[in-house]
Amino acid sequence: MTLRRDTIVMVLAFIVIVIALPFAIVDTIETGRVYLFSRQFLEELPRRFTGSGRLRFILQPTVAIVLGIRGGLADAKAGNVPYLFGLILGAGRRRELLRSGMAAVRNLVALGIMMDIVFQLVLYRSVHPGAALVVGSILICLPYAVSRALTRRVTQAMTKT
Repeated sequence: MTLRRDTIVMVLAFIVIVIALPFAIVDTIETGRVYLFSRQFLEELPRRFTGSGRLRFILQPTVAIVLGIRGGLADAKAGNVPYLFGLILGAGRRRELLRSGMAAVRNLVALGIMMDIVFQLVLYRSVHPGAALVVGSILICLPYAVSRALTRRVTQAMTKT
């Protein structure tokens, strides 16, 4: 069995989440609240954009946008439907579109989740894997999906004129 880089990154992200999960469970039992749905999460959210972790809020979405542009150009060349339109309304191709999108960004999402957990330790001295899953995924998936859809539309419009 050969280990691919994709597999290694995904396994590392899974291990980090599994290691962090017991601490989050203890925190939930002690405080009686789930961090992701708490006022504390919303109050601490702006701190994520400052200090030692702020570069990733530029770097990760930028890489996701570049990957989205690449995917949008491929969609336009293949004559595929716009990415977001296909995800929302294209029941027949939804699975294929999700698969291609995840293949493009899975390492980036996994790295984003791991980075968020590390920054939580540095900034807050605690770890909340649910917040890492949400923040890490949103930083990647939203810019990727929007840039892929817009690139396909712009490319198609430019070739018609």
